Amino acid sequence: MKTKMNIMKSSILNHLCLVCTLMILARVGSSTARADDQTFQSYSARGVVEKIAPDQRQVTIHHQDIPGYMMEMTMDFPVQDTNELNGISVGDKITFTLVVGQTNDWVENIHRVGHTDVAMSNSMPMTGGMSSKLKPGDMLPDGELVTEDGNTVHFSNFRGTAVAFTFFFTRCPLPNYCPLMNRNFEQARVLLLSQPDAPTNWEFLSISFDPQFDTPEVLSDYAGAYRGTNADHWLFADATTNTLAHLAPRLGLMVMRQGNNISHNLRTVVIDPQGRIYKQFNGNQWTPQQLAEALTQAALLSPMKSMSAMP
Repeated sequence: MKTKMNIMKSSILNHLCLVCTLMILARVGSSTARADDQTFQSYSARGVVEKIAPDQRQVTIHHQDIPGYMMEMTMDFPVQDTNELNGISVGDKITFTLVVGQTNDWVENIHRVGHTDVAMSNSMPMTGGMSSKLKPGDMLPDGELVTEDGNTVHFSNFRGTAVAFTFFFTRCPLPNYCPLMNRNFEQARVLLLSQPDAPTNWEFLSISFDPQFDTPEVLSDYAGAYRGTNADHWLFADATTNTLAHLAPRLGLMVMRQGNNISHNLRTVVIDPQGRIYKQFNGNQWTPQQLAEALTQAALLSPMKSMSAMP
């Protein structure tokens, strides 16, 4: 009788151990892998809410240092569960979790822990903020760039070609910032190359504002992750210090350096074959389709039509 009881106890214990093991494995798996087979990293953070989008899908947070990931700055973050912003107001002190994958990021686990009426220092949102002084139809000031192969070029070298250019740096940590700009360029280029009746006088230009780290060799390696071995119609380059100082305020581009870190907003510009501003995209809400359409329209402009056909 005791033997049977022992066998039954042993069987029950083994079953419970198996169930517990499966539950632990399931919990571990859900903490690192989500949709699209991406691996995500989570970072605990604290900050102050500075703005909430009307649809609550985006929140602007002046966050403290996120150890091992990002310095203190003010940024716009996507919100996956908008219900988490219910009861949250501008000025609220919050704790939250920043979730970062290969192609996207968002904040979750948002909790109010206090409130402040004191404006945060350096609180300009990184995706918006400064407005551009240049308008459609204005001439883009010339500037010097050092390309991924070490050559020096100027914006004026692209006369006769419509150019879409954006700014980035290779160490940018958030996938919805610099990496998204280049992913959008990648998709827009595919769209243009796949259209047999599309104009051919167009070029994509990805410009780094971190030439000290983003050497031509670094840029060349980085470019390969987006365009592969086909560099057709897409060039990576560094902006020189003088070019950046001259051009950034005219485009509303903000770049702030703190040690090895850089905080910045997002600016993507399309110029026509005569070197005039055709369209500017601020932030990261534009699509590859919108960029491809703008670049196509700009490429088709003749000198006489440039001033009258701006959007």
